[in-house]
Amino acid sequence: MSIAQTSSGPATQEEGAIKTFLRATEIDTRMLGMIGALLAIWIGFNLYGYFVNGFGAFLTYRNLWNLSVQTASITVMATGMVLIIVTRNIDLSVGSMLGVTAMLMGAFQVWVLPNYLGIGHPAIWVLTMLFGLVVGVAIGTFQGYLIAYLEIPSFIVTLGGMLVWRGSAWWVARGETIAPLDQTFILIGGGPYGSIGAMWSWIVAVIACLGIIYMIMSARRQRARFGFPMRPMWAEYLIGGLSVIIVLGATFVMNSYPWPKGIIRNYAKSLNVDPATLGEIGHGWAIPVLIALFIVMAMTFVTTRTKFGRYVFAMGGNPEAAELAGINTKRLTMLIFSLMGFLVGISATISSARLNSSTVALGQFDELYVIAAAVIGGTSLAGGSGTIYGAMIGALIMQSLYSGMVLIGFDAAIQAMVVGIVLVLAVYIDTVYRKHAK
Repeated sequence: MSIAQTSSGPATQEEGAIKTFLRATEIDTRMLGMIGALLAIWIGFNLYGYFVNGFGAFLTYRNLWNLSVQTASITVMATGMVLIIVTRNIDLSVGSMLGVTAMLMGAFQVWVLPNYLGIGHPAIWVLTMLFGLVVGVAIGTFQGYLIAYLEIPSFIVTLGGMLVWRGSAWWVARGETIAPLDQTFILIGGGPYGSIGAMWSWIVAVIACLGIIYMIMSARRQRARFGFPMRPMWAEYLIGGLSVIIVLGATFVMNSYPWPKGIIRNYAKSLNVDPATLGEIGHGWAIPVLIALFIVMAMTFVTTRTKFGRYVFAMGGNPEAAELAGINTKRLTMLIFSLMGFLVGISATISSARLNSSTVALGQFDELYVIAAAVIGGTSLAGGSGTIYGAMIGALIMQSLYSGMVLIGFDAAIQAMVVGIVLVLAVYIDTVYRKHAK
């Protein structure tokens, strides 16, 4: 008996310490699990490359920079998918919506605007992006109207939309690729010229760190003002310090990936200087990544600090009670799908700009990655719960899996199998978590 007491005592104390730490810092255990899974994927792929090829190709500045750019489009759409799934709906059409929106944007800036403004006019990229946002919102609003007011299940509406919009994307140019796109427009897709450089990246990082410190101090003042429980000061310092380290570390990685030598030679030639005088030029933060991060922050604010966000989660938790409480659930549903269309328009801009072309294949299977990102990020298919930052981490996990499998050389069939297995596993984990929480 004494042995049993001795063996169980430390375990109980350790469990108590962990619970105390999590309660004091208010860290979401799901988020810790997702970050742990992400790090395991990164380290696993890197070790695999090291043992097979003699070097790890995953945890390199180049691959991490490319990974951030590749994740941007999925992240933007995943933030909207969170709201849709929270309200117990689904959108299977986002990939096809992206495809038709990108094709229309390509046709607009290559076939239409140059006839009126001339080739290379500085307003072309602005008008094209606005046009894409209008198209995305129009499609999203139309589907939202069918779901909310005609009461057609979202699964059926968006499944039909997946087929209709994919066919429409082919019909725009009869399957032809529209290229090249406007030279200013393609900067939105990233690349050496589509990044803000090392100096501006550090400036953005410092501003972000100051913003983090301000938000922590502001939240603490608000809690004191309304008499809410306060986090211990050591927890505030720990969260703030870790956040600042992550921002500065990520900026260091982005700046450590230099321009290719050929790009530097062309850039030096345009400046009429010797390439040797320029040295290495770091990419810094890519424009699409900054757009995605801004969308994540904006959507987090919308879901946590606005009446619209509170209504969304109230509706997802109990639609009947929300309607009895005076929430216009039909209008809210249509607005959510309109917002999803707006985000698809942004993703279409990023995707087509990154390829410097509009093709019928753009957005193919993106709906699977977007839904998987939201679910892996902790959004429950039962509705009522989900986070924007979780969807961002989920998108990074999905893209890391895909990027790692490409580096290893897995066939496309195996890649699809892995994505399917991960999605089913994520739903299973969500089910177990909810049962445990109850």
